[in-house]
Amino acid sequence: MRLEAKLALFNALSKLLLVLLGVVLIPPVVGRVAVGHTDEQLREKCEQVLELIRRDGISTFVQGEEYADYNILKQEYITLTPLPAAPSSPALPATRIFDEPRQVDNKVEDFRILSRQFTSNGRRYRLEIGSSLATVELLTATLRRMALWVLVIGALLTILSDAAFVHYLLQPLHRLIVRKLQGVRHPSAFSYEPLTTTTTDFRHLDDSLNDMMRQIQSAFEKEREFMSNVSHELLTPVSILQTRFENMLQDPTLGEAHSLKLVESQKTLYRLRNTVKTLLLIANIENEQFLRDESVSVAAVLADVVTELEDRLSQREIQLQEDLRPDYVLPQANRTLLFTLIFNLISNAIKYNREGGRIVVTGRPGPRGGYQLAVTDTGPGIAAPHLPHLFDRFRRFQAGASAPEGYGLGLPIAKTIAEFHKARLTVESEPGQGTTFTLWLP
Repeated sequence: MRLEAKLALFNALSKLLLVLLGVVLIPPVVGRVAVGHTDEQLREKCEQVLELIRRDGISTFVQGEEYADYNILKQEYITLTPLPAAPSSPALPATRIFDEPRQVDNKVEDFRILSRQFTSNGRRYRLEIGSSLATVELLTATLRRMALWVLVIGALLTILSDAAFVHYLLQPLHRLIVRKLQGVRHPSAFSYEPLTTTTTDFRHLDDSLNDMMRQIQSAFEKEREFMSNVSHELLTPVSILQTRFENMLQDPTLGEAHSLKLVESQKTLYRLRNTVKTLLLIANIENEQFLRDESVSVAAVLADVVTELEDRLSQREIQLQEDLRPDYVLPQANRTLLFTLIFNLISNAIKYNREGGRIVVTGRPGPRGGYQLAVTDTGPGIAAPHLPHLFDRFRRFQAGASAPEGYGLGLPIAKTIAEFHKARLTVESEPGQGTTFTLWLP
């Protein structure tokens, strides 16, 4: 998962946790806020009533009997009740606020009630102001919904704003990955253009990548130059030795035993010369000393390869089946190198196949464009631990007297030619089930 996606997911989960916490905490908090708001309103109304009594006198409201007033919906009421005279003058109790059911017009309603005692004209009275709990619950539900909506909308807005900021913040990293890491198969294809960013960490990462790739490219070029020079230098003494051996074999005084030794030496020298030529070919390909200026038909190259290997196929009684549907023409290619690539793949399939086996060459359009050419054999297969190292130079995984002759350079050449044509070469194998090499042409 990408870093940006992980940060966005963490941000969304944290906001979801915040919303769930709000769902748990908001109802009791809002309930206490609504009750406190109602109590404050009751206190304000109590002070207003007492102010009216001080201004107009108690007789305006109470004339010997209890005074009561209800609003039209019976949601609020005010009562003034005279209290009997007390034998002494105890301190007046504090204002009380409580919940209590009251009967209103033959119907019992729950009220939030403020009760306060006061004296007027030397007589004690009790003032009660009540507010229906249904009103309090309605206020609580309204505040709760409002708080939850504000919380949810706020969480969504913060998720979107955080995601946009994270995307903006990580854009330099995304550009670095796309431009400098993805699709870079060769040090020469690496872009050393400085990354435009104000983030110090990304700038440091970009500088470190540039320095590292410069070192890798320098070492790579030195290795290619060394291999090319060594290959050139080795060809001269090998040719001289081969000429000397041929001259010695033409000597009529040479004994048979010495002649056999010279012939064996010539075979060894011939293999050495082929190895040097192969290394030189790899160096020339990597140094891009070949042109890709031909339109090459895969079917035509395959036909030439089959003709070249016909004797080896019949010698081991191996059947080769071709199934190219349709043919594919590579517009920018080198026919000689493509011939070598396919030749090495089929030659490898013959070399490591069983007697009387089968080789199937299939060609199909790629699922995302291009063309895929697969070479499948019925050989013993390759163990899974060996697959990652199959294209390493001079690496062979079969040993013993039954191992085919070779120096492990056929597949490295094939991979080098594939990369030269911007193609991929992959392998799939299972012990006892054979091996399939697939060339993914662009």
